[in-house]
Amino acid sequence: MAKTSRTPAPGESSREKTAQRLLSSSATRSYDPDVDIDWSAPLAEDKYFLPEHRVSLYGTELWQRLTPDQRAELGRHEIISITSFGIFAEVALMHLLLKVVTKGDPTSRHAQYALTEVADECRHSTMFGRGIEKSGIGPYLAPWWFTQLLNLTLLLPIGPATYGGTLLVEELLDRLQRETLADENMQPHIRMINKIHVLEEARHISFARAELSRMVPKMGRLELAANRVALAFGAPFLVRLLINPEVYRSVGLDPKQARKVAMANPHHQESLHWMGERIVTFLTEAGMIKGVLTKALWRRSFLLAIADHQRRGHR
Repeated sequence: MAKTSRTPAPGESSREKTAQRLLSSSATRSYDPDVDIDWSAPLAEDKYFLPEHRVSLYGTELWQRLTPDQRAELGRHEIISITSFGIFAEVALMHLLLKVVTKGDPTSRHAQYALTEVADECRHSTMFGRGIEKSGIGPYLAPWWFTQLLNLTLLLPIGPATYGGTLLVEELLDRLQRETLADENMQPHIRMINKIHVLEEARHISFARAELSRMVPKMGRLELAANRVALAFGAPFLVRLLINPEVYRSVGLDPKQARKVAMANPHHQESLHWMGERIVTFLTEAGMIKGVLTKALWRRSFLLAIADHQRRGHR
């Protein structure tokens, strides 16, 4: 039987063109972390895992009490906590992408790119796992309530809130990784992991942004409001999950006390503002951050204030 070419449905052409572009990029610009990272090379004794000014306690009284070695050790534990959470986020995204495939046409470029991204995320999660192993410390596991909540959210329909949550995690990590991959004071393994992730994650961010932008105009007022509030409620929790309080125990600090100091630390809040600047701007322009309630919830995540401050400064 002769093959027939698939004709895109009305209004689907732009979506398919985006997917085809991303597929082409995936075919020509991808890495294999097993080959492209020299896992046998020893860690550099004089290099850091996280820039000091991005460590959550930087600038606080607790920070002043720490020795240089303790500060470096806390940075090592914080980046491993962030990396550990990155694996859980990648797994959640893979579930979302597999739902896209099961609900769509497997001959479409859109579904095929979703599968390609799943393959990317599998490699990334393995790469993150090997990076954690290389660091010499164990992973920081997600709290039980997060895994239960994740199982619940996977039952919900795909909408702007799910893509918005995906983008939130992806773009926070992307901003931090872009800074560290260019920093020669960072561990070479960390820099290469970040280089690979930034290059390939750019496609994933493009895909999720296009999907969210496509969905929002098609939604009714109440449905869109529900998605806005759901995403706004999730933002503070996702931000706080990046750094497990147990990291502070590694330098002899009480986790509860140090966590409280970190969340009140203006330097840490500014880092969160900076990490979230691009995604907050995009979500605002896309109509996903709007109204008194959602903005109040977003401010609890420390991600919104910088955008508001910059807008006031440009007036």
